[in-house]
Amino acid sequence: MEEINPWTIVDSRKIYENNWIGLTEHQVINPSGGKGIYGEVHFRNHAIGILPLDEEMNTWLVGQYRFPLKAYSWEIPEGGGPLGLEPLDSAKRELLEETGLTATDWKELLQMHLSNSVSDELATVYIARGLTMGTAEPEETEELVLRKLPFEEAYQMAMDGRITDSVSVAALLKAKILLLEGRL
Repeated sequence: MEEINPWTIVDSRKIYENNWIGLTEHQVINPSGGKGIYGEVHFRNHAIGILPLDEEMNTWLVGQYRFPLKAYSWEIPEGGGPLGLEPLDSAKRELLEETGLTATDWKELLQMHLSNSVSDELATVYIARGLTMGTAEPEETEELVLRKLPFEEAYQMAMDGRITDSVSVAALLKAKILLLEGRL
């Protein structure tokens, strides 16, 4: 069943744009009939995450300082891909860039909206298997630390709050459930 949009946009204006995001302010009539404003962040890339799993059930995490958080973060390999490009192609590039890994077997694990109250950002996460190690090729803006560890340890890091990145937490929890159900 398709839902009807209860919001009315009276006027919109672009507030800010760069290579990664755009911010639009909308003058709206909200669902209860009141006037208001609504800020919307448009992402110019598709968010991509990869959960690499080898035959021994090890995975790889990427550690880096996250400027908006002003904190260090452990995450599954992730990044962005152009909206017009197949997300799987971007996932293959991101996995190689951040870890040096290539994979022969790819399976979509999930899609999720990352902050749907203010943003249109969509993430697609894949499981990558049939792994071969090569040389990482990080972007010049990335200072990454790569860590290989048992999947179960990464899952525990998500459970106890050492991993807080939403894409990583969702991927690790869904993968754990699928593994327990024998579907992965």
